[in-house]
Amino acid sequence: MSRAALALLVLLAGCGTSPAPAPEQSGAGAQLERAAIAAGMVGDPTHVDPVGVFASESDHVCILRAGGGYRIGASVDYGDGHHCIARGTAKGVGTLAVTLGAGCRFEARLDGAKLAFPPVLPQSCEQLCTGRASLSALTAERLSAAESEAASLPAPDGKPLCGGAG
Repeated sequence: MSRAALALLVLLAGCGTSPAPAPEQSGAGAQLERAAIAAGMVGDPTHVDPVGVFASESDHVCILRAGGGYRIGASVDYGDGHHCIARGTAKGVGTLAVTLGAGCRFEARLDGAKLAFPPVLPQSCEQLCTGRASLSALTAERLSAAESEAASLPAPDGKPLCGGAG
């Protein structure tokens, strides 16, 4: 980022009417993120509704409301027998505590427009995949915030990725 862009970001941050709540993190990166949120340049992850459909090439994720949390489904399809299909639950906003089948548990990050799984997942998550496919580092852009689209998104096994009981 150039110094001019950084200076503009800092100036814009001062235009907000109220400061964003301070995250637990400190340092220059956290300060820059708080300034960008306050200026409206990026969404506040603590106010993002995760419901919808996310996709990137052959990777798909759906999230539906379920009780006090969410139902989540994820699929990765590399073709030729290399795929993952995972269904489970999620809780939280911004950072989602995800629990998929086979004891696969991790935190995914949602910034409003993008959902990202961590680059390293527990060993138990590998049971949800065949061949060389992996759920690790799955990153998908929001395609829709419609609950109906998330409920009807098909998985490679022919069943709704999120539509059935988690």
